[in-house]
Amino acid sequence: MSTITSIEQLEALYGVAGETSTAKEVDRIIPQYRRYIEVSPFVALATCGPEGLDCSPRGDLAGFVRVHDDRTLMLPDRRGNNRVDSLRNIVRDPRVALLFLIPGSGTTLRVNGRARLDIDPALLASFEIEGRPPRSVTVVTVDSVYFQCARAIVRAGLWDPARHVDPKSLPTPGQILAALSDNRVGGEAYDREWPERAAKTMW
Repeated sequence: MSTITSIEQLEALYGVAGETSTAKEVDRIIPQYRRYIEVSPFVALATCGPEGLDCSPRGDLAGFVRVHDDRTLMLPDRRGNNRVDSLRNIVRDPRVALLFLIPGSGTTLRVNGRARLDIDPALLASFEIEGRPPRSVTVVTVDSVYFQCARAIVRAGLWDPARHVDPKSLPTPGQILAALSDNRVGGEAYDREWPERAAKTMW
C-alpha cells in the first residue's frame, strides 16, 4: 500500500481548490443558507469525545433546527434510546459538525461550530410538540457554513425511488438484537411492537 502521510503529498494529488469551493464558506448564516436549514427535516450531528467520534441522525418536522440569529442554531433533542452519545461528547468537547439534507435536493449544507446543552424551561417549552418539550436543546455557535455540491447525492441516487432498497431485504432491528444478545432481547416481538411503541414516544 502507498499511504499519503503529508499535506504536501495530498495537495500534489488533488491540486488547489477553485474559488467556487472557497467563496461559498462564511462564518455566519446568510439568508440563502437559512432557507436550507428552514426546510430541512434531517441533519447528521457529528461530535467528538474522549472515547472517539460519533455521528448521529436527527430528524423532525421540517425546520426543527431553529436559526436563533446568524451565528446561532438551536437543535431540540427528541425522544431516543437514551444512549446520549452525542450529548456526552458535547459536555466534554464542544466541537460539532452538522450536515443538513433536504429531500429532493442534491445540495446539502454543512455547518461547523461549538455547542452547549441548554435546559432552560422557557427554551424547552418553545420547542414543544403535542405538549412534550425536548429534554435539552443543543445550542450551536457557528464557526463556518457552506453548501456541498450535489455530486454525492446524484451518484447515490438517494432520492430516486428506483434505487431504493426494499426494507424486507434487510435484517430487522429485532433480528439484530436477538443475534447479538443470544435471544435475551429483540426478536419478532420487538419488531411487531415497535411501530406502536414508537408512535407513543415520537416526541
